[in-house]
Amino acid sequence: MNDLSSDSLRLDSQLCFKLYAASRAVIRGYKPMLEQLGLTYPQYLAMLVLWEWHDSAPAQPTVKALGERLLLDSGTLTPLLKRLEQMALVQRRRSALDEREVHLSLSPSGVALRARVLPIKTRLLCDSAVDLSRLDELRHGLDQLLAQLKPL
Repeated sequence: MNDLSSDSLRLDSQLCFKLYAASRAVIRGYKPMLEQLGLTYPQYLAMLVLWEWHDSAPAQPTVKALGERLLLDSGTLTPLLKRLEQMALVQRRRSALDEREVHLSLSPSGVALRARVLPIKTRLLCDSAVDLSRLDELRHGLDQLLAQLKPL
């Protein structure tokens, strides 16, 4: 039986599988760079946001705001941020106005790490045979997909 419904259940027909496999491949590509920096991929993502915030801080640079930006819950972020703090890259402090809020900032070491990332990331992109304009199109398409799926 080879009807439309069975074709829609084929693994190669699943967008979710393609996104999962591509994500794993990208993370695997980043692994050597991140090992040089002593970071995991989720820690790297958090650092990217904190570097953005260092340049242009939001009104409330909190764990909650970081979670919203990374689409992660505080249960996932808390151990990640504790580890970054132990590595002396991030500083966490409770808000004086509302002690439930934890504010984040980069330590001087966290700021300095950014300079080490740029040349490694450039080399990573140069070593891959990926068409950069194609990546921009893909990123734009994924932004649209995420925007449509966010309410779910």
